[in-house]
Amino acid sequence: MLIRPLVMIDLPDVLTIERESFPAPWSAGMFLLELDRADSLCLVGEAENKILGYVICSQLDLDWHLMNIAVPPAGRNEGIGRALMTALLEQLGADARLTLEVRPSNEAAIGLYKSFGFMLAGRRTRYYADTGEDALIMWRTEGTLRGSLEDVPNADGGAR
Repeated sequence: MLIRPLVMIDLPDVLTIERESFPAPWSAGMFLLELDRADSLCLVGEAENKILGYVICSQLDLDWHLMNIAVPPAGRNEGIGRALMTALLEQLGADARLTLEVRPSNEAAIGLYKSFGFMLAGRRTRYYADTGEDALIMWRTEGTLRGSLEDVPNADGGAR
C-alpha cells in the first residue's frame, strides 16, 4: 500500500468511504476546507489505484487534532488504519502532541489509538448530534507515552 497526500481527485472515493463509515458523514465541502488549510495533513492509503482509507489531521495552536480517519468496512482489520496512523505520526514527528474525539462505542478505534500511546483524558457530553452519544477525548503526548496525563490540559481521565 502506498500512503500519499490526499488530492482533490480522490474526493469521490473518500466520500464513499466516509458515507460507509459514519452515521453523520462529512460533506465534500468539509474535506475541501481541510485540503485548503496550510496547517492540515491529509493522507490516503492506496493500492492498485484504489483508495483504501484516509486520515485528516489539523494543527490547532501547538497541538494536532486528528479530525477524521476511516477505512471502508470491507477493508477493516487488515492493518490499513494502523498504516495510516504510522505514516501520520512519521510525518508529524515523534514529539507531536495529538488529540482526538471518539465515540465510546467505537472500541476498535479506541484500541488502535491506545496502541499508539493515546490515553483517555476526558469526555464531551452529547458531542455527537446524530445520536447524542458522548465523545471520549484522547491525547498522545510525551506524558501519555509514559502512561501519565501530566502534560494534558484539563485531563480528568474520562470521569463524568
